[in-house]
Amino acid sequence: MDPAALQGSWQIVAKSGDDVPLFFYSHLFLSHPELRELFPISMAAQRDKLVGALGSVVSSVDRLEEVVPLIQQLGREHRRFSVVAEHYGAVGASLLATLKHFLGPAWTPELAADWSAAYGLIARTMVEAAEAAADTPAWWTAEVTAIERRTLDVSVLRLQPQEHYDYRAGQSFAMEIPQRPRLWRYFSPANAPRRDGSIELHVQLVDGGQVSTSIVRSTKVGDTVRLGAPIGTALTLPDDFEGDLLMVAGGTGLAPLRAVLEQLDRRWQVTGRTPRTHLFHGVRMPWSLYERELLSQLANRPWFDYTEAVSDDSSYPGARGPVGTVAARGGSWQGRTAMVCGSPAMVEHTVARLAEAGIPREHIRFESFGAAGDVNHSQQEASRQGDGQ
Repeated sequence: MDPAALQGSWQIVAKSGDDVPLFFYSHLFLSHPELRELFPISMAAQRDKLVGALGSVVSSVDRLEEVVPLIQQLGREHRRFSVVAEHYGAVGASLLATLKHFLGPAWTPELAADWSAAYGLIARTMVEAAEAAADTPAWWTAEVTAIERRTLDVSVLRLQPQEHYDYRAGQSFAMEIPQRPRLWRYFSPANAPRRDGSIELHVQLVDGGQVSTSIVRSTKVGDTVRLGAPIGTALTLPDDFEGDLLMVAGGTGLAPLRAVLEQLDRRWQVTGRTPRTHLFHGVRMPWSLYERELLSQLANRPWFDYTEAVSDDSSYPGARGPVGTVAARGGSWQGRTAMVCGSPAMVEHTVARLAEAGIPREHIRFESFGAAGDVNHSQQEASRQGDGQ
């Protein structure tokens, strides 16, 4: 295989924008209409997720050892869509047809052979990962046991999984609600694992968001939801983590960091020791500081400091401006590990400001899943919007 040819050809195809997924899905559903039921009724939110992920991953086949964990994760995750090994052939055929259509004369027999071989390698890795996970559920069911409208646009949900659900503070999972079948969106538990198994989610209403709108306005106590397997490690900490922490959250990007704070507080109550931690929570308007009471109480702990930042209210008496800027100028952070969560723009801005403030980039942690398409936490509708960028 010629990695340069794969990457170059994909860059050419990608220039056609939305026409690429339109052709791909049209070809897939016309040639295999039985696969249509695996996708959401509305394809608006799907857009280029599948074809974009395939193109990015396959064209990175020269770095296979780097992306294998991601590919395996994709294979395991697709079990929740009822994808089986036989479906990969249909998807591969439509991918090759799409490439041929947009590349025209540049689609040579040699390039076709390279793409076919690369896709076969990726598909085999995904299938093997899915089959290896066959003994674990494709999803878990959970009941909505409580809903609290915390602010104008943020609701807090409490879920009770019906089977044991094992995750780590700082991880995320995909969730499907009955009002929007097959539209899975990623959320982060706002609590560390508890003895009763309950999970708290922070959901922010997004303009035009199909899932967030349904959760905030239509989800009811007693509804049953589906949870995908927990994923992500960048925002998790081992129980014996040493060193001090700087946390920067935008909007409901607070959720996974709040879960880690709960983990740290448990450690402090048991051992009397835990990393010294400073949290900056940024929002656009002060009424969006939906966890002020809890965080202010936690600030009475000797190990925890809490700063609020409001970006769009010039009358706010506290820290004003983008939360990344406020955090960067808020103290001397050398030697601390930073954890950042919010919208893509908020994360990018904050990482840049913290790096300028002297924190090495390798000490700045945030979740990014790249070519996983719909597995990019910080970009998921209603998962952790970046108020206060």
